Amino acid sequence: MHVMWWQLLLAVLGGLALLWLVLLGLLWLTQRNHPGRTSMSEALRLLPDVIRLLRRLAADPELPRGVRIRLWLLLGYLLLPIDLVPDFIPVIGYADDAIVVALALRSVTRRAGPDALTRQWPGSPQGLDAVRRLAGLDTA
Repeated sequence: MHVMWWQLLLAVLGGLALLWLVLLGLLWLTQRNHPGRTSMSEALRLLPDVIRLLRRLAADPELPRGVRIRLWLLLGYLLLPIDLVPDFIPVIGYADDAIVVALALRSVTRRAGPDALTRQWPGSPQGLDAVRRLAGLDTA
């Protein structure tokens, strides 16, 4: 059976669209089911300090190379004008960035330890508490 190139292209695009819709649903459920967590608006207010934190962590020679590479990739993703979920979509438009940052911070703190966040944090103590909550750490 001969499959035309455009049929294969349509199948790939359909699969990507389905994956994107599943991601949207998961982001919506995550946002809805965790009301006690750091809010997206709180995370967005922290964005300049979080960007500086990520840059500092990525340049920290004490961290393992894999962690630093992961952080540089995250910074690259955040700088890209294209998002998984466009920012003009209410509520979840910015949620994808916050969730990706939270997952990256959790990964970094598992490998580098929570002291790395504290050592490199450029903002206020309240902001550090919010980032620690975002990374799934105790604020004490």
